[in-house]
Amino acid sequence: MRTIFQLECTACKHRNYSATKNKRLTPGKFEIKKYCRFCRKHVAHKETK
Repeated sequence: MRTIFQLECTACKHRNYSATKNKRLTPGKFEIKKYCRFCRKHVAHKETK
C-alpha cells in the first residue's frame, strides 16, 4: 500500500514536490535534498501530509 505525500522545503516552507512511499517499509519521515525554485538552491525537503 503506497501513500502520496508532499515534500516541503525546510528553508522557505513551500510545498514543491509530491512523492509516494510504502508506509510499512519506511515508517519514518522522508527527507531528501532537492532543488527549490523559490530559494534557487538545493535544500533539504521533508515529508508533510
